[in-house]
Amino acid sequence: MTIEVRVPTLGESVTEATVATWFKKPGDAVEADEMLCELETDKVSVEVPAPAAGVLSEIVAAEGETVSPDALLAQIADGKEATSKSASAEDAPQKPKEEAKRADAKPAEAGGKGGGKSVDVMVPSLGESVTEATVATWFKQIGDEVAADEMLCELETDKVSVEVPAPAAGVLSEIIAKEGTTVDAKAKLAVISEGGTAGKSAAQEAPGDTNGDDADDVESPGAGPETVSERSASDQEKAKADVEDAPSARKAMAEKNLSRDQVQASGRDGRVMKEDVAKTASKPAEAKAKSGDKPAAPRAPASADQSDREERVKMTRLRQTIARRLKDAQNAAAILTTYNEADMSAVMDLRSEFKDAFEKKHGVKLGFMSFFVKACCHALHEVPEVNAEIDGTDVVYKNYVNMGVAVGTPAGLVVPVVKDADSKSFAEIEKEIGELGKKGRDGKLTMADMQGGTFTISNGGVYGSLMSSPILNPPQSGILGMHKIQERPVVVGGEIVIRPMMYLALSYDHRIVDGKGAVTFLVRVKEALEDPRRLLMDL
Repeated sequence: MTIEVRVPTLGESVTEATVATWFKKPGDAVEADEMLCELETDKVSVEVPAPAAGVLSEIVAAEGETVSPDALLAQIADGKEATSKSASAEDAPQKPKEEAKRADAKPAEAGGKGGGKSVDVMVPSLGESVTEATVATWFKQIGDEVAADEMLCELETDKVSVEVPAPAAGVLSEIIAKEGTTVDAKAKLAVISEGGTAGKSAAQEAPGDTNGDDADDVESPGAGPETVSERSASDQEKAKADVEDAPSARKAMAEKNLSRDQVQASGRDGRVMKEDVAKTASKPAEAKAKSGDKPAAPRAPASADQSDREERVKMTRLRQTIARRLKDAQNAAAILTTYNEADMSAVMDLRSEFKDAFEKKHGVKLGFMSFFVKACCHALHEVPEVNAEIDGTDVVYKNYVNMGVAVGTPAGLVVPVVKDADSKSFAEIEKEIGELGKKGRDGKLTMADMQGGTFTISNGGVYGSLMSSPILNPPQSGILGMHKIQERPVVVGGEIVIRPMMYLALSYDHRIVDGKGAVTFLVRVKEALEDPRRLLMDL
């Protein structure tokens, strides 16, 4: 019996994916739910598990191909048919490059493959709307011994970085998707031989060493301490030059203006990890000392080589997606912005009065964001079109509020979502926003954390913004912009007084939201902030 492997659900707004990496090849035995391949979309990478046990008899969509939802990816043969197809697949010279890779890994396979089985390393779950990812960094080489759940490589999507753990202990016998390869959510990344012992891979041997006997050379009687030391230093420098640091670490170094030499690497083979950059950044004095306190180079004259004054860096997948989606939003929606201002005195007084008791009882600080979330939920129930979306010629009204909260991270802007915010308390909202914010800063957000939003709040005030016009987050129809709280003279009861004021901006899709509805929404938010008791009384 032949079992079809098809593209899984990619999300309601995702129509295609790219086959990033196949972790299995024709003839390989597969277990039920074992990862077969990885698909990459413009959001995240999606893993494709085996629907049943058997042998992978055919790969229909090769790596790099673009596929649509429910498209046929491969076929699995079951029972006797699987056995015969497995034998023919092994005999057929279908992939000479992969055979060459396996030949390079013979030392590792000889140590452990004889009695163990091959386990495919597949692309992990990337989220329902993400169909592809890019293989950013491999932390292991062919022939390396790996432990179960040890990190093998890092994938980069347009939203988050995804770590790929080893599904079993053994030896990494084959790397199918090399660094820089775009893989789909069900692609196969590598193969692990269970029960193997680490052997030296061809990639680890010196270019001129065909026998793999470096250890014998070092221990030979003719090699004195000085020769060994010099050779080790040379090898280390060469290895360091070939090491590819984690993408998240490279981004962090660029943002913090740190050179690689300033960071103490803790990753395998001297790779710099994101945590290493954070540690270095927290010790500016040591980092400065490490750099030698060299004076800044003099400004290059106008006649100098332009390449010395500019730097060209390829955009990350996340930045490319942000750019595309923001432009798509402007092209597709009729975006209009309406403004108002709110006196924040009542909210500030309430926070000041109850912040200690709130934190003592709930274990989280009482911030401004929970007030805005509750105020928006209150207003969205009165003006439901701001919480709706357009789907073709239909308008889809949401009877719930999944509140997106825009967060700036080292990798770029992301929008994690507080699900069913309209049914949560102030404490629950504060806790969830705090957790999502921390995951965003640490690069730990998943696609599940960022899907399903119906309305978004963007807080430019944390960066000092006094006024802005936020752009919609499609397919949503509204986004509220918060801004800096600034004391300004206002007229209250015929007198000029100083009050902490905040400008509010609502950008909305004029195709579905009329001006009356937009203004009404913003006025209700203003009223709730200026008198929070209205939230309790549902007024």
